[in-house]
Amino acid sequence: MTTTPDWIMIGGDGPESYNQQSSYQRALLEAAKDKMTEAISANLSLDLISNRFNVADFGCASGPNTFVAVQNIIDAVEEKYQRETGQNPVDNIEFQVLFNDFTLNDFNTLFKTLPPGRRYYSAGVPGSFFDRVLPKESFHIGVMSYAFHFTSKIPKGIMDRDSPLWNKDMQCTGFNQAVKKAYLDQYSIDTKKLLDVRAEELVPGGLMLLLGSCLRDGVKMSETPKGTVMDFIGESLSDLAKQGVTEQEKVDTFRTSIYFAEQGEIRQIIEENGKFTIQAFEDIIHSENEFPLDPKILAISFKAFYGAFITAHFGTEIMRKAFELVEVKAREQMSRLQNCKPGMQYLIVLRKN
Repeated sequence: MTTTPDWIMIGGDGPESYNQQSSYQRALLEAAKDKMTEAISANLSLDLISNRFNVADFGCASGPNTFVAVQNIIDAVEEKYQRETGQNPVDNIEFQVLFNDFTLNDFNTLFKTLPPGRRYYSAGVPGSFFDRVLPKESFHIGVMSYAFHFTSKIPKGIMDRDSPLWNKDMQCTGFNQAVKKAYLDQYSIDTKKLLDVRAEELVPGGLMLLLGSCLRDGVKMSETPKGTVMDFIGESLSDLAKQGVTEQEKVDTFRTSIYFAEQGEIRQIIEENGKFTIQAFEDIIHSENEFPLDPKILAISFKAFYGAFITAHFGTEIMRKAFELVEVKAREQMSRLQNCKPGMQYLIVLRKN
């Protein structure tokens, strides 16, 4: 079984919480809605739409983006059913939504904030999405929003100064080829396992919708705005160590279990796995691009996503001081951010073979 990682999103409703600071992911979901509807209309067989239809969100966090994602799916299924049968889906279909995430996820906040007037039953499914968490052939459409870039662990050797794979950076920047290969190998192992277990749980002909962020082919992580801000985080922690606020040893052993793959790498992993056919690999464009280049928003947003990971290693006070420095660095180096190469926001539609 996969152990619970340290990168669980900050739950609750406070100013640093994932709930409060996840607007740019929501923008992706809203921008992708029409493409999700088209994908479901074109690729979901009407025969699969029965009186009970199960939707699963893997890596749901504590809301509210999961509610947007599952509602987009339900709306698309109902639209297809009504158009092709002429019948009212409200009279004939009951929806059940299965919310999955690691056991430390804030499910209390998730269920306290379920949308009023929703037309689905809900259940929580705690457990690692790298493992089986559902019975065989038990859901019809699955979704992962901003969770497809995680690895189950940091590759061996990355935090060992005596290893040729030692990574001096907090993340896989893409510039050290040995480090990049180690992360890609781990990501490939984990992603193929994830696809294997989803294929067991998904009904034949069912769909997986993957929404997230990746690199365009040939682009390195630290050449993108997201990678640059993550570099700012690493630099800020190093600055705090130089000031004696934290220990350098802690900084040297702080690395992320995240790999933003290139588009072609993702495609190759899915095709080699063989359990799914790629029905679509869409580039999602929206007004804010990946996120707005505003120093304060950048610091708050990245704190929401990576703050718990940093707190687990350094403590809350160091985490807060680090993101204060991140905001300063983003303001001072705005021209660097503005000249970065763009990342890619995607919708991948997979159909079970």
